[in-house]
Amino acid sequence: MNRGQFIQMMANARLHDLTQDCGVFTPPWPGEKSLEVHFFKRVTGAYGGGQGANGQILNWSNTVGTHLVGETAFHSGGRRIADIPLRDLCGPGVVVDISDLVSDYSLYTPEMITGRATVKKGDILIINTGYHRYSWDRPDVFSPAAQGGVESKEFGFLVRHPGPSPEFFQWAIDMELKVVGVDCGCAEHPMNTPIRRMHENHFQLAEAKLMRQHGKVWDEMFPQDEYYELTHITMPKAHLLLAECIVGEIDQLRNQRAWIMIMPIPYMEVETAWSRVCAMQAPEGMAEEEFFQRMAAADMLDLTIPFSVQTPQWANYIPLTVTYSKRVGGQHFGMGRNGSICNASIHLGTHMDGEKHFWPAGRSIGQVPLHEWVGPGVIADISHLVSDSSVYTPKMIESVVDVHEGDILITKVGWYRYGWNSPDSDEFRYMIKHPGPSPDFAQWCVDKKLKWLGVDAVSQDHPMNTIQRLWHPKTFQEANRKLIEAFGKDWDEMFPLDQYYQDTHLNLFPKKIVHAENLAGDMARAESGRYYIGCYLQKVMEAESMWGRFVAWKERS
Repeated sequence: MNRGQFIQMMANARLHDLTQDCGVFTPPWPGEKSLEVHFFKRVTGAYGGGQGANGQILNWSNTVGTHLVGETAFHSGGRRIADIPLRDLCGPGVVVDISDLVSDYSLYTPEMITGRATVKKGDILIINTGYHRYSWDRPDVFSPAAQGGVESKEFGFLVRHPGPSPEFFQWAIDMELKVVGVDCGCAEHPMNTPIRRMHENHFQLAEAKLMRQHGKVWDEMFPQDEYYELTHITMPKAHLLLAECIVGEIDQLRNQRAWIMIMPIPYMEVETAWSRVCAMQAPEGMAEEEFFQRMAAADMLDLTIPFSVQTPQWANYIPLTVTYSKRVGGQHFGMGRNGSICNASIHLGTHMDGEKHFWPAGRSIGQVPLHEWVGPGVIADISHLVSDSSVYTPKMIESVVDVHEGDILITKVGWYRYGWNSPDSDEFRYMIKHPGPSPDFAQWCVDKKLKWLGVDAVSQDHPMNTIQRLWHPKTFQEANRKLIEAFGKDWDEMFPLDQYYQDTHLNLFPKKIVHAENLAGDMARAESGRYYIGCYLQKVMEAESMWGRFVAWKERS
């Protein structure tokens, strides 16, 4: 299969988004921090940050919305999220529907799973308990027995859902499963978590049900020392990961196999990470096994920089801070696992600038459907054609790659080399002296009907078409001299301020052409050419921009 055929195969594959809407109304895991969204900047000005753009500060715990529970959540010596290769989070798997076999507080067993679908060694397993019906973004569940005639979705999704039997996780380890995902608040039974003590009335109901069905009290069925050893030490050491709050289009995959992808933000310090979870199935006319073989053999380039408190933010934005609210060994906020609260503005690390960042009438990140974030595209390596503060043109891009109408375009200027985690790190050069596009670039993007853009620099715009021009007058003088030498025009002649200030932001976002910034990682080995490109963002309903995982696929040569 050649490059074009491979890209077409991925483009024709059936794509399912399995991600829960994430917003300020999304309930966190009980006792954890809810998501807060605060505008510290507005286009015309806001308290705490000033004018120039719509910029937000988020304060959150990562157990809000769809997320991956990493090894260090339970075992401090485990792999960091950023160190888990995407190969361990993507691959063949199965979504097993046992919704008719379980009920409030009940246990599910390996036999229930294998009785419904074939689970293979090394699979990703997603369990449909039916409790995603209580997800906050789903319609109300009416019941005459409930107070007010409406069931409490928050209690259904987080407190009353079923959980695995005592032998389940050992079976999962023996099966060498990569990930176990669930369509409810926790991959463990809620009564094997601090919920047992937070909601003792529910624990009493759960234990009474256990006695009726199994003739044992809870601690008899789940000896605490043994269970703790299994879930906090044995599982993380076996690299068995958990994905929680899987919702979205899960019912479209009942008892079906698919190529499942769990795409977390690649945190360095945090134990759990927001994730976009999706599944792909073979295009019409292609056998499932052939599709899986093609996907397994593909070269998958992770274009995302690790996300860390060390990551520099853009200009006057707020950096990432992480506060541990609980530890495995115990802390006054809670016990049983490592848990943290994060605070950051969005414009740091690899992220997508959304429409609302500069266009208030635009869509938030969570309102954009997944199919708009993925598709055929190109990586254009023009690093040999650019230098400090230089201007690149559509002609340069077209000299190295054939850009098709409707493509995703990633421009490789080579500035990933100066990023914060590079041996050649040069933060000033990375932030202030990166190349930027010529005045005809934005209209060229519109004419090409490009889907979205990406660049391995801190901004898609030239820094001298941003506020950096005023903050760094010496660098502006150097850039202006260079522009005159290359194009015979000074800056204000070539880039009139009223037309080209924040050019690719203000001129393209109303056209729904947004862009990703700070691409890195495997950019080092990304050659000019065509790829299938995916941007997997946490589905935050109020966010103007968002972090995610950025991936490019090609057939392996």
